[in-house]
Amino acid sequence: MNIAPSFNRLPALRVVVAAPRGFCAGVDRAVTIVERAIERFGAPVYVRHEIVHNAHVVDALKLQGAVFVEELDEVPDGVPVVFSAHGVPKAVPVAAAARGLNYLDATCPLVSKVHRQAERLVTQGRHILFIGHCGHPEVIGTFGQVPAGTMTLVETLADAETVAVADRENVGFLTQTTLSVDDTAAIVAELQRRFPAIVGPKGEDICYATSNRQAAVKRIAPQCDLVLVIGAVNSSNSQRLREVAERSGTRAHLIQRAADLDWAWFDGVATVGVTAGASAPEVLVRELMTLLGTHYEVTTDEVTSAVEDVVFKLPRGLDA
Repeated sequence: MNIAPSFNRLPALRVVVAAPRGFCAGVDRAVTIVERAIERFGAPVYVRHEIVHNAHVVDALKLQGAVFVEELDEVPDGVPVVFSAHGVPKAVPVAAAARGLNYLDATCPLVSKVHRQAERLVTQGRHILFIGHCGHPEVIGTFGQVPAGTMTLVETLADAETVAVADRENVGFLTQTTLSVDDTAAIVAELQRRFPAIVGPKGEDICYATSNRQAAVKRIAPQCDLVLVIGAVNSSNSQRLREVAERSGTRAHLIQRAADLDWAWFDGVATVGVTAGASAPEVLVRELMTLLGTHYEVTTDEVTSAVEDVVFKLPRGLDA
């Protein structure tokens, strides 16, 4: 009797990959600054705070000779130190200079732009309502650009509805660069309603990469049963991508890398969306796709909602 061969076919899975995704120009610049500093000065090079919020990136830089610390007093004399992409209070470079430390500022230029805006608003005599997340290093760095008491944090719409200022005619607002576009728009609208004279930035403070990645998720989420966001739990922009997907009515999970997958999430799933936060490298996307291919017969579509060509210059001395 002839028996037909049996083939165990993998179940089908469509994967919709969002573009743009992953590294933005500010993150790419910050990582390159650390790498170039190690090449130029030799290891160790100290970095105050995680250069970007991604464990894979941080671990890779550690292997090259980077040492990560939280405060400047953990940096020994005579070694280079890099300030993270999130920015630092003014007091930090002042303290570094006082110790004679060779420091490199990897603050994202778009964060630096917010710092300059804060200084201008205070110079104009305005009290700043800053929209952001308490404790985030970008918020700490921005508050550290202006005198104490000249800025108030607004985290939620409820805060915007109740925040009080001494002079309603001299108010300004700024925002963290990695917020939810939709949430921030609602908060700004409420502040403008309550304080008609409020002055805001000439352009969006939420950075192009944050906006683009959220728009890309909005585009793919409606056609997906599940969206996977690659990024760190302490990455604000990655958390916002997960929220955007969920608000589109799609189940979503934030994972640091492929090994964090729970295959129970895939029950009844025919189409999966994939994106990555602005501090997550493309290698983690490829790692996830490879793992999915061991469990499914994968067909892949990439959906592009914007093309990014932004490049930021490196600090003088590292650009050669």
